[in-house]
Amino acid sequence: QVQLVESGGGLVQIGGSLRLSCAASGRTFGNYAMGWFRQAPGKEREFVGAISWSGGRTVYPDSVKGRFTISRDNAKNTGYLQMNSLKPEDTAVYYCAARTTNLSGTTYRASGQYDYWGQGTQVTVSS
Repeated sequence: QVQLVESGGGLVQIGGSLRLSCAASGRTFGNYAMGWFRQAPGKEREFVGAISWSGGRTVYPDSVKGRFTISRDNAKNTGYLQMNSLKPEDTAVYYCAARTTNLSGTTYRASGQYDYWGQGTQVTVSS
């Protein structure tokens, strides 16, 4: 099993930045692709991006492309979500997730395709 713990959430002004971290333990982190999702109140969980086992490939939806960057440090068993130019609509609980299947096809966009999840961290963007 893999245990995931997110950190770095908080309150930020419109246009500001935050970096979320996802610390992994339990298994070799480099054997898992990592995804980031978010969920706002009353809405479905939304795909925010994903990164391959080695970190050589990242994918993003149009809603965050150019503003969010996912990275990972397998030596530190940690993944990151750098969020810039934040907007009020980015307000949500953010989750990291891991799966053994690398980024193939488009299945990485579906939350049901991930095996392990963190507890989530709240990000609030306000004026």
